[in-house]
Amino acid sequence: MELILMVLLPLPLGYLVRNRTAAYLTYVGVHSFAFTFQTMTLTRAWVGGETRAFAKDPDSVPWSYAAVNVAIYAAGLGLVTLGAWLRSRRASTPGPKPVDISG
Repeated sequence: MELILMVLLPLPLGYLVRNRTAAYLTYVGVHSFAFTFQTMTLTRAWVGGETRAFAKDPDSVPWSYAAVNVAIYAAGLGLVTLGAWLRSRRASTPGPKPVDISG
């Protein structure tokens, strides 16, 4: 769920929202909802006996789950930054020069 969100949202968000801080905060808000929902779903499955996402031992820390989520989160923030950079680059690049066809 987070990965799909990271592919679809941050680049257009960074490109379309002029205020970069607002774009970051929007991505953080949407990502936090998706992360919470995903974690709740995985925890419910774990309580039901599923151990693909989390180990059986409740005292162990799921570092792999944390690392993957941090990487997805960082990539999304990077894509917001890339979108803002592309917007500023496009705004600063002059358009094509008109062609004289009268001659």
